[in-house]
Amino acid sequence: MKILIINGPNLNLLGERDETQYGNVTLSEIHDKLTEEFPGIDFEFFQSNLEGEIIEKIQNARNSGFVGLVINPGGYSHTSVAIRDALELVDLPKIEVHLSNLAKREEFRRNSLTATACTGYISGFKEFGYLAAVYLIRKLQSK
Repeated sequence: MKILIINGPNLNLLGERDETQYGNVTLSEIHDKLTEEFPGIDFEFFQSNLEGEIIEKIQNARNSGFVGLVINPGGYSHTSVAIRDALELVDLPKIEVHLSNLAKREEFRRNSLTATACTGYISGFKEFGYLAAVYLIRKLQSK
């Protein structure tokens, strides 16, 4: 079972960002925790600050043997029609994750364009949102 984990802009700086919003773990620590919690899953981890690279990664997921996709598009969630369109073309369970609780953030962060092309989204549980997303993809695959 292969799951693709995509992280967008500024997530490479986790551990340095506002701890109250994003927690105190690094992206590498999130990856380690996923691998530890789900030893039978082959994860591919990808992070980019560039919208086009994220779009290409999503497009390439279509025929790469993945059973699901977890994406934290970061700030692109609120602005990128192009990432949303790419997600729409992928026929896999897709779960959007946000470390912070978007409902408690600034008004412009409360609307996610990209989540509308996903199976569902998780917001506000810091790094545990990634674990929940993988758990849900496994459950969706076992149906």
